[in-house]
Amino acid sequence: MKGNFEFRTRKSNRSLWVIECIDPNCNWRLRALKIVPESTKFVIRKNVGVHCFSLLNRNANHRQATYVVIGEQVAPQYVGVEKGLGPKGVQNFARTKLGAQISYYKARMGRKHAHTLIRGLPEQSFHILLSYFHMLEKLNLGTVTRIEVDRDSRFNLFVAFGVVIRGFRYMRKVVGIDGTFLKGQYRGILLVATTQDGNGQCYPLAWGIVDSENEDAWTWFLTQLKEVIGDTDELALISDRAPSIKKAISTVFEKAHHGACAWHVAQNIKNKFKCADIMGSYWSTVNSYRCEDFVGYMTEISHRYPRVAEYLENEVGFEKWFQCHYPGLRYNITPTNMVKSLNSMLVNARDFPYVSLLDVIQEKMSKWWNDRRIVAMAITAPLTLSWESEFRPRFAQSNGRHTLQLNPVTYHVKCSELEGVVDIFNKTCTCKEFDIDKLPCVHAIVAAHHAQVSVYSLVSP
Repeated sequence: MKGNFEFRTRKSNRSLWVIECIDPNCNWRLRALKIVPESTKFVIRKNVGVHCFSLLNRNANHRQATYVVIGEQVAPQYVGVEKGLGPKGVQNFARTKLGAQISYYKARMGRKHAHTLIRGLPEQSFHILLSYFHMLEKLNLGTVTRIEVDRDSRFNLFVAFGVVIRGFRYMRKVVGIDGTFLKGQYRGILLVATTQDGNGQCYPLAWGIVDSENEDAWTWFLTQLKEVIGDTDELALISDRAPSIKKAISTVFEKAHHGACAWHVAQNIKNKFKCADIMGSYWSTVNSYRCEDFVGYMTEISHRYPRVAEYLENEVGFEKWFQCHYPGLRYNITPTNMVKSLNSMLVNARDFPYVSLLDVIQEKMSKWWNDRRIVAMAITAPLTLSWESEFRPRFAQSNGRHTLQLNPVTYHVKCSELEGVVDIFNKTCTCKEFDIDKLPCVHAIVAAHHAQVSVYSLVSP
């Protein structure tokens, strides 16, 4: 093939294969016989390996450069990687490595065949799912897996790794949920639930694959999730405003609170009202801690865009997206942004067979956990790197503040920007940052120094 010589099959059966040069005047030929009738291997008995026709008869559009041959040759390029070569990359590989000019279509089919050789057929993935889940549960203690098949042979899949379940007890209970389309032969929807670890990093809790993103699918997924993370007043579930998710959450979780993703609300505002210039005021509203500040920003929005203000108040509901009105605890966590990051991370794996997709997820999470373990072992400060970096500017701002002690646990901290009354026993401040973030604000740091209390003791888990 590299020499651009083509051949044709003269004779082919179960025990004999004879090929010869496509030019009848050329003596090049090869004859191979099966070693023994039961074997699948052939041995070359005759090989005339020299072509004797004109070089002008060479053809770079090689007839033997089928998509199967191309796929077999290019398959090693996809081992251990998610994306690998695209169709144009396969064309370049065939030209430089095989000396063959192939069409874009043949390159795409060759790439698809290479994927099949490396990752298997989707049908094979279905056949080994039960065995795959059994080994997951056996090798990762505490792992929860579920497979449910309905009458139409459509199935739901759920997996939560044991190490993740054990770690969630130490996390703040804010969970983002979302779904993304799969692109493989059988399509489906990949569902994910995630939160943040103590260092502000993505912490995927559970994964699911369902036939479509509807109320029944979300109800099934959230039912499995509830068995893993429980249902308490401290739990906050954040999602987009899809009616199917809203109904499923209200059906499955009795105690947890549901909140709307501020990012999704922002996208809806831009798409529905065509007013991207209001985003500054919107995000100021989202990030404000005190109701007084919230009212000021909302007044500005209502004056400029009354329909947006009406949408935020009546359709979305203040209690769904503004932290001061939210009935539960959301802290300063935005888990749905992490869900989007997870979906982007798997963009190249979404057309894989299901088992190969789960392998990618498991490999990435294993690497994350090991990398984070190494970083955590090197930390000597009381808090994680993320919280320490959040703390340092507040320490710097606390210098020179005047403090008035009102009673054994209450302090009035005066400053030029915003005064605050701090209760170091109940861990509250009138600026509301301490209340919502559960991390001492500037006023609380000043009060802790005055009370000779370690500021780290005021950090909530």
